[in-house]
Amino acid sequence: MKKLLNQADRYVDEMLDGIVAAHPELKRVPGTQVIVRAHPKAKVALVSGGGSGHEPAHAGYVGDGMLDAAVSGSVFTSPTPDQVLAAIRAVDQGQGVLLVIKNYTGDVMNFEMAADLASMEGIAIEKVIVADDVAVENSTYTVGKRGIAGTVFVHKIAGAAAEAGLELAEVKRIAEKVIQNVYSMGMALSPCTVPASGKPSFELGEDEVEIGIGIHGEPGTHRESLRSADDIVDTLLERIFAKSGIAPPDRVAVMLNGLGATPQSELYIAYRRVAERLAERRIAVHKTLVGEYMTSLEMAGFSISLLKLDDELTRLLDAPADTPAHRQR
Repeated sequence: MKKLLNQADRYVDEMLDGIVAAHPELKRVPGTQVIVRAHPKAKVALVSGGGSGHEPAHAGYVGDGMLDAAVSGSVFTSPTPDQVLAAIRAVDQGQGVLLVIKNYTGDVMNFEMAADLASMEGIAIEKVIVADDVAVENSTYTVGKRGIAGTVFVHKIAGAAAEAGLELAEVKRIAEKVIQNVYSMGMALSPCTVPASGKPSFELGEDEVEIGIGIHGEPGTHRESLRSADDIVDTLLERIFAKSGIAPPDRVAVMLNGLGATPQSELYIAYRRVAERLAERRIAVHKTLVGEYMTSLEMAGFSISLLKLDDELTRLLDAPADTPAHRQR
């Protein structure tokens, strides 16, 4: 597998250097793998992160209206507690810090350890754990459901709440509301290759797809022969509908998320079917996001996330944001 890199052991460092070189509104905390806003604000701070390889998550969401810091581990490897603690220290403005954690065992353990250390230093800290994947529970790296692309909705809505000046407890409440109302499921057409290993993380036959796969290549619900885009979308949506209870007159935000190597044209073909199915069920679509929001290196495939909205979540979802990966006025 060909990779555009210099040295595998410099992959994350050079990526982070490239991010701050391209986006001067961001900066890197010296000696760390932490990206923060260059011009912090006095408010509740949001910190998220995880293993690298999911770009634009998480550093791409650092900026006005979303995150204050993103901490990156090695590819598909949780950042260490000291790195997370460095992020917390860097962004704490005295009004508290909320950690947004995807539900993977390493992430939860290391972020919670950092939270304990920060609390011992007198920093007001809270955490939420995102578990939006409806495909499987108790998977390879997870106790309970996995946290996948729906996490971006948490970044956006909790970030808007913090930007509006709400207190830490309120920002956490709103983040928890998003988590309770977002449902996701994905599929893969092909595996990805972690730079350090140089070989695919799993194998799929030419005519095989994996349904319900995780963002690190963890197994899904099953493998099957490649079918039409409409059939695959129907399979994912039926599981989401069954687990979420979304029904008329609900309104939703939809994210059709590419996993890194799926052409935009194919994502729109998939979204066309999503829109048809939602219209058939008389579910109103308030906002649509189609693109790459939480990838898995160069894996081919996509995930669907549905966020059930109320007036509060709608207002915060629509609030302005200005980050490298997500901008809205």
